[in-house]
Amino acid sequence: MIQSIEKWEEKRRRLSYDTDGLVIKVNRLDLRDRLGSTAKHPRWMLAYKFSAEQAETKLEKIVLQVGRTGVVTPVAHLAPVFLAGSRISRATLHNAEELARKDIRVGDRVVIEKGGDVIPKVVRPLVDLRTGGETVFVFPTQCPVCETTLAAFEDEVALRCINASCPAQIKERIRHFARRDAMDVEGLGAKLVEQLVDRDLVRDYADLYELTEESIGSLDRMAEKSARNLRVQIEAAKRRSLSALVFGLGIRFVGATAARLLVSRFESLSAIAEATSDDLEQIDGIGEVMANSVCDFFSNAENRRTIDRLREAGVNMTRLAEETPARPAPGSPFAGLTCVLTGKLEAISRGEAEKKIEALGGKTSSSVSRKTGLLIAGPGAGSKLKKAEELEIEIIDEAEFLRRLESA
Repeated sequence: MIQSIEKWEEKRRRLSYDTDGLVIKVNRLDLRDRLGSTAKHPRWMLAYKFSAEQAETKLEKIVLQVGRTGVVTPVAHLAPVFLAGSRISRATLHNAEELARKDIRVGDRVVIEKGGDVIPKVVRPLVDLRTGGETVFVFPTQCPVCETTLAAFEDEVALRCINASCPAQIKERIRHFARRDAMDVEGLGAKLVEQLVDRDLVRDYADLYELTEESIGSLDRMAEKSARNLRVQIEAAKRRSLSALVFGLGIRFVGATAARLLVSRFESLSAIAEATSDDLEQIDGIGEVMANSVCDFFSNAENRRTIDRLREAGVNMTRLAEETPARPAPGSPFAGLTCVLTGKLEAISRGEAEKKIEALGGKTSSSVSRKTGLLIAGPGAGSKLKKAEELEIEIIDEAEFLRRLESA
């Protein structure tokens, strides 16, 4: 395996397309089953990343960037250099602690690479090339945009601006809200958002729905037709799905997948807002940290006011038909059960079996735990079967599984 990696490390540079690694798999099916999977990935398969291509350039200045959650990130502005297929002029420096640990200074010659062959980052300064003219970057104690004192939290390395009205945060939140996988407001790009916030036309998501063609048309490079088209897009965004809205609100730790999980459990935004952290933790895939973050978001008075204004503007806040979980047949033998499949199934594929269980009101998992209600074991079942026996979980074979499917 190591020899194969070393061969491809060199050979990949002669390919007609870009690559960033190899996927290494166990090729025996019985061992794959014994190794099993986590909630995110199989244990019998992993990615090996090739060493990233590197380049040398000069770090000309360091600029601070404020994200939508208030995190302040130092960004290196570099003398442009070509690396791994693209021209690089900026790279992340992560945070103040990383900056100090690597002793990166303004004016340094630095080595950069693309993390995973995608995101440019500064690897190290070339200390031997220093001339004495380099300067240590002093991380400020105040937000570079709104001058609010930056806060450090016990569980984080990053420093945060805690002013929710910070213009930089507002811009990033609006851009997130308008994303394609959120409210999908086509035409609402970064430059336009910047103008809207700088001219005090938009301070939160709800302000978008109060924009008129005239106010949009007053912005730079916005002709009458462009203003009309954007207004149409904003109006159309009122009819987006509830999961798109939940994701678009930018609740910390809640991505698109978690938003869909919340909506599969609750029929409306009001129901999500009223849920306790215990209620939220009952959802598979929602842990304590995310549950607390959701509760904190909806307990904030300013957030509640914004949501009220979105409701008044006519934004959809209820689950659409296509987001509604399938209702199990009356008396379904799988309703409320967490089921695990192991071993080889002869008459049905594992993917199809999982879909049928979920359609009948059950849940599927890749690992056995005390929450498991039923184990479906085919030939070659290994450690999962043994663990289910130890936990005294009900175990059935494929024939019984098919019989219960048919009865449902």
